[in-house]
Amino acid sequence: QVQLVESGGGLVQPGGSVRLACSVSGIIFSIYTVGWYRQTPGKQRELVAHISITATPTYADFVKGRFTISRDNAKATVYLQMNSLEPEDTAVYYCNAARPPSYNGIYNWGEGTLVTVSS
Repeated sequence: QVQLVESGGGLVQPGGSVRLACSVSGIIFSIYTVGWYRQTPGKQRELVAHISITATPTYADFVKGRFTISRDNAKATVYLQMNSLEPEDTAVYYCNAARPPSYNGIYNWGEGTLVTVSS
């Protein structure tokens, strides 16, 4: 059974930083592209970034230069370092294995971790 457990969210001031982590179990983590996604109430879940099996990152335009995705295959964990946060980044953040070319999530979603950017 695949489990996706996100952590690290919280309340952050505008301009601040936070690091999210997602622990993945039940799959051979190293053979999957993995993505971070986010969702706000009333909106569809959107792809924030993904990282390939060779650790090549790709970012959505709205986070380029601010967020960094990384992975640790030995720990089956993917990270999202979020800097220069803006109120518009407030959302629940999720991770999932992602299948190109659409990069839609493959497995059932975890609970996510809420990031709130507010003063």
